[in-house]
Amino acid sequence: MSKSGSRASWRGQLSPVGIVIGCVGCVIITASSVYTALKMGALPWPTIFTSIVALFLLRAFGRRSLNEANVTQIVMSAGSMVAGGLAFTIPGIWMLGLADEVGWVEMLVVALSGTLLGLVCTAAIRRRFVDESDLEYPIGTAAAETLMATKTGGVTGRRLFGSMGLAGLWCVARDALGWMPALVAQLPIPGVSFAIYNSPQMLSVGFLVGGFAVAFWFLGALVGNFGIITGGSAAGLWDVATAQGIVSSLGMGIMMGSGVGVVLKDILPHAARMLRGRRTPGEKDEGAGAAATSGWSRLERGTLALMVAAAALLVCIGLGLGPVVAVVVVLLAFVTTIMSAQSVGQTGIDPMEIFGLIVLLAVAAFSNASQVQLFYVAGVVAVACGLAGDVMSDFKTGAIIGTSPRAMWVGQAIGALLGTVVAVAVLVTLFSAYGPGAFGSGQMFVSAQASVVATMVSGIPSVPGFVIGLLGGIVLYWAGLPAMMFGLGVYLPFYMSLTAALGAGVRWVYERVCAARGVEDSEEKGVVVASGVLGGESIVGVVIALASVVGGLTG
Repeated sequence: MSKSGSRASWRGQLSPVGIVIGCVGCVIITASSVYTALKMGALPWPTIFTSIVALFLLRAFGRRSLNEANVTQIVMSAGSMVAGGLAFTIPGIWMLGLADEVGWVEMLVVALSGTLLGLVCTAAIRRRFVDESDLEYPIGTAAAETLMATKTGGVTGRRLFGSMGLAGLWCVARDALGWMPALVAQLPIPGVSFAIYNSPQMLSVGFLVGGFAVAFWFLGALVGNFGIITGGSAAGLWDVATAQGIVSSLGMGIMMGSGVGVVLKDILPHAARMLRGRRTPGEKDEGAGAAATSGWSRLERGTLALMVAAAALLVCIGLGLGPVVAVVVVLLAFVTTIMSAQSVGQTGIDPMEIFGLIVLLAVAAFSNASQVQLFYVAGVVAVACGLAGDVMSDFKTGAIIGTSPRAMWVGQAIGALLGTVVAVAVLVTLFSAYGPGAFGSGQMFVSAQASVVATMVSGIPSVPGFVIGLLGGIVLYWAGLPAMMFGLGVYLPFYMSLTAALGAGVRWVYERVCAARGVEDSEEKGVVVASGVLGGESIVGVVIALASVVGGLTG
């Protein structure tokens, strides 16, 4: 394919109609994401929802390209994770009574810095973590299945949209009507949130990931909750509160060590090739296949370098953190976005505020940054990691259906930059309307993640636990074991890990029943249904979020 033909191909997927539709949707989705993250302490992935909406709206204009719909939904959904990165960190400043020290300018600088870093890092790691890896990216896979089902129809479409509808109705009954609790089978075990998460989405994540990875995830949950908290407390080694601090520190350390291991083992040896944008052996020109990309031009490499420099200057001057801290934040943002890509690729979960906390604690260990500036650091990294998780999932969708990586990245840039403005505007509006007292435990906006950040600003609960986890994460990854999964199991509430393990168990039983009956294409059928289940809860979660925004602003 000629260079001009390749250029025309990716620009055709990023159409003016798609950009306009995507930008309008981005404003709505980003606003709802801020409200949902503050109100519910959660942020449902909007990708499935925006994929269907984009396809529907484009067809109203006579356009039926799946790739154009994919790029349009990317623009539409990009701002949601920027919103999450801000909402999961900045309100902690207000909870500590420091509201006078932060304004909309600082929030905008935080969001813009994180967005620039997230975009650059994903451009650098896309080939390694999508084209050259076997990561599942369950959200991206589900989005691709949804788009393809709208084209193929028939039995596949009925399976996907039927399971999507059932999961959506289940979510309505649970969240909108209150007919079911979010947690079932709870047991009163001190320090352990033992329960089954009443979430079709989490079950489908376990089903899609399955196998050894989920087993390691659940092993981490058992070690953290029943080994350290229950076992250690029963043995008199520490009390429950101390044990919980050890577990959170150990989990963060393992995840950080996993990210460091990826950099040392997989990124640095190939850094020169990645930065030059060289093709891997056998790779074709862009547009000839799902994984095909052309090398970066000199202009594109220069643009990425300028984006890094701009982010560093914003952190250094705009947030007053100084050159040394700015360099550290940029470098660790690269490490944590890798961790985010790996986490989302394996589980569909992006604990962006945890990655922000890791860098916050690292900066606090060697600098004299103020508490408010530490929140800024956490915010920058959380935004970068949130955006990275979304970008990498979208790249997976594109790899499956053949969308141009360049068109997707440009679409992400458009949506993310618009999202920074919208997210800050909504956050400032809510703060102005309800005041700092409306944020925190038991208040109108629970802001659970920001509350955790506010607690951790004072330091790592267990430095030895964090150091052990850091070294252990590096060793586990170097040994070829899923260290990130183990760290997530240690850190996340037990009910999430247990539910994912149940989903993996369902897949194990399903595969054996299908094998005994000689069912053909059983794996494809299972993936389609699980993707529909995952998408149903995602879509309804976004719809409920939109309704909450309207109700909250008019009530």
